[in-house]
Amino acid sequence: MLRLFPAFTLILMIGPVCAGLIGTILPAFGYLPALGGDVISIDPWRDLINQPGLGISIRLSLINGLIATLISFLVVILFCAAWQGTRIFGVMQRMLSPILSVPHAAAAFGLAFLIAPTGWIVRAVAPLAGWERPPDIVSLQDPLGIALIAGLVAKEIPFLLLMTLAALPQADADRTRQVALTLGYGRVVGWLKAVLPRVYPQIRLPILAVLAYSTSVVDVAMILGPTTPAPMAVRILGWLSDPDLSRRFLASAGAMLQFVLVMIAMAIWWGGEKLVAWWGCAWAEGGMRGLRDDIVRSFAAGAAVLSAAAVFLGLASLLVWSFAGYWSFPEFLPRSFSLRLWMREYDMLGATLWITLLIAVLSVGVAITLVLGCLENETRRFQKSGQGAILLIYLPLLMPQISFMFGLQVFFTGIGLERTLISVVIVHLIFVLPYIFLSLADPFRALDPRYLQTALCLGASPARVFWLVRLPLLACAVLTAFAVGIAVSVGQYLPTLLIGAGRFATVTTEAVALASGGDRRMIGIYGLLQMILPFAGFALALLIPAVLFRHRRGMGNRNRI
Repeated sequence: MLRLFPAFTLILMIGPVCAGLIGTILPAFGYLPALGGDVISIDPWRDLINQPGLGISIRLSLINGLIATLISFLVVILFCAAWQGTRIFGVMQRMLSPILSVPHAAAAFGLAFLIAPTGWIVRAVAPLAGWERPPDIVSLQDPLGIALIAGLVAKEIPFLLLMTLAALPQADADRTRQVALTLGYGRVVGWLKAVLPRVYPQIRLPILAVLAYSTSVVDVAMILGPTTPAPMAVRILGWLSDPDLSRRFLASAGAMLQFVLVMIAMAIWWGGEKLVAWWGCAWAEGGMRGLRDDIVRSFAAGAAVLSAAAVFLGLASLLVWSFAGYWSFPEFLPRSFSLRLWMREYDMLGATLWITLLIAVLSVGVAITLVLGCLENETRRFQKSGQGAILLIYLPLLMPQISFMFGLQVFFTGIGLERTLISVVIVHLIFVLPYIFLSLADPFRALDPRYLQTALCLGASPARVFWLVRLPLLACAVLTAFAVGIAVSVGQYLPTLLIGAGRFATVTTEAVALASGGDRRMIGIYGLLQMILPFAGFALALLIPAVLFRHRRGMGNRNRI
């Protein structure tokens, strides 16, 4: 039975993606009998090419996605190079790690509240500038998508930093860095020449996942991105939501174009890798020591601090707006605070929280079961998952969601699971499982095998060893992975909206729906709930082991992620 876990998991990961792609490709070429498309045609592509502003939408998706990914990568690499092994590095690691649990939409709303013409930044400057009215500036949803890039960078830096931190021990980064320093290299140059070539291959897949997300993001683009025209993924969602069902063919063609854009972005990144590698070899052999790196180190620390501060201040802004009474410009804080909106929306908030948690708990519970089964099978068979299996696990993160969600919707309709809780849980599972695997794989494999060998020698069966020895030792790691999965599930917007067909209102779908209304107090409430749910999950992950293992020294923090 245990041997079936890896195959079932891979089928569950690959099957929906493939079914979704097939269900998108066929309508993209005019074939969807349910809507009258009985023959293969390129008419949807003609309609797509004739859409006004298509080139601008393509540029916003492709260029801004590449810029956001490049900035995030450079900040993380320079920060690690400049400060690894220092006290500041540890402090920033603790500051940026909680941001990872904040859903993208909540962080985007917080940033919007900061940089808007009536946001906190302008309110802080207004008394000095003598502004009595909001300035006539386009700081939000600007035509170039600068606000969109800022929002993506603020959220992707913590993710890439976490992936880099996980890769550093495998690259023996500490000793390599010390050797470079001993040979007279500066901290930054020595790290880039000696450590980065070892670390980069291990973080390539996470970088490509960030690139795919940044190029095809929907919820953050709806909040921070331009609207006339919008980025490609947002326009595709609009065509999918159009009451005219014939627009589904146009949307499918757009979804395939979005897929091509992501592939082009990855090809550009791959080409950049080759150029940098060619130039880097000559640079590394040049012998430059780079001892004067104070400016680079200050820049790296400043960029990391600015990223963390933007998210934390944005979340604080959400908190203030959710309780704000009368608040006129240019006052920095509201004149009063009130629970009126919370009380008015009490019933609706309760129902929304219940649906959100139900979907999250079901999908995360199934994901943890599958991952633990795969890892236990791996241990018993003494066979570690290869790079190909890791790539398949990353596949849903490397694919633009909009490119296969409509096809998956058609697939679920064909098998009678359309607009059901089961279909929504399955689609959440597709995106939750990779993060659960990444969270649990290293703690599971790092567990001291002597505990298990001792239990086996005492006559316990492998199943009994798993339940009574391995699982208690991994309790902290499992609970933390559960919290990570909850955070990922809570942040899912597009899968919930399309697969659930609007029947399952979660805090994320409700918050993004409010974005077009402009009611900041309501946005603050739902954005705050988006933030509270993941934080509550991580708080429980810390509290439960401390209570359960309070009489067992070391068990309260063993194998914590």
